[in-house]
Amino acid sequence: MESSPVTPWAEPPEKAEEAALRPGVLDDFHGQRRVSEQLGLVLAAARSRHAVPDHVLLSGPPGLGKTTLAMIIAAEMGVPIRISSGPAIQHAGDLAAILSSLTEGEVFFLDEIHRMSKPAEEMLYLAMEDFRVDVVVGKGPGATAIPIDIPPFTLVGATTRAGLLPGPLRDRFGFTAQLDYYDPEDLAGIVTRSSRVLGIDLAAGTASTIASRSRGTPRIANRLLRRVRDYADVAGHSPVSPAVAAAALDLYEVDPLGLDRLDRAVLTAVCEKFGGGPVGLSTLAISVGEEPQTVEEVAEPFLVRLGFLMRTPRGRVATDRAWAHLGLRQDSPSSDGLF
Repeated sequence: MESSPVTPWAEPPEKAEEAALRPGVLDDFHGQRRVSEQLGLVLAAARSRHAVPDHVLLSGPPGLGKTTLAMIIAAEMGVPIRISSGPAIQHAGDLAAILSSLTEGEVFFLDEIHRMSKPAEEMLYLAMEDFRVDVVVGKGPGATAIPIDIPPFTLVGATTRAGLLPGPLRDRFGFTAQLDYYDPEDLAGIVTRSSRVLGIDLAAGTASTIASRSRGTPRIANRLLRRVRDYADVAGHSPVSPAVAAAALDLYEVDPLGLDRLDRAVLTAVCEKFGGGPVGLSTLAISVGEEPQTVEEVAEPFLVRLGFLMRTPRGRVATDRAWAHLGLRQDSPSSDGLF
């Protein structure tokens, strides 16, 4: 008797899972209480007036929920959402094509808005204020600007580097919000909700164990939860206990504070190879086999936030906390008070 074929991929792709883990309404959005309350008020007021909400600017590090909030705005208002990004809009014509096809009240989410080209940015000024775009036809003295009215819409801009936004663009947003890193309690709530969505049985305390290693970022928390699920499924552990979660994350080289392989490599290089510093970024990057931009943008922000690393005019310096965390003996005088 022939056996029926078995599909090798029983689990949905992680991209589909990521979409399923996004909360659909503000009430399900854990953390960022101040932003949630303020944004909820803006949306409620717009609904009461049967008006389109003001344009919204969301800034903050990656993975904190900017895209999720844009989708929630559209869901709360009951309108569709159009998604694009700053690097994808390099010509004013690209932006004009998108804006002219929007429906009334539609949410236009523009990620990494600070990377949009200058001509498109100038066109966006007029669209945000007057709901109109001017399309230039022809070249030279015979060029003609044809005004095109567009329906009222809500622009939701997201940026990881708010300082790069020009003032005129930033001032055109009616509501701006800075997203901060999450508290462990809020992250534990996110992990608990995600485990229910994914059908993972977590024992008491497991969500907190995963949250404590997630660097204050929901995207990382959900990623670590999936890796813990993989470990528990293969080893046959259900419900997943805190000890099993810790063992899984240790296997993936994520320590109790959330430091990964690159973080520890950077700290170890500063302490062991350069005596605690100061050491220049390029030299440090070469010593760990990474590009300077990777070290500066991926590893350093978290290490500085933990108080393990200092950026000084002379270079990077490891603090006493870094030496203690690595379990290394500091032969030189304390570096915490040098600068």
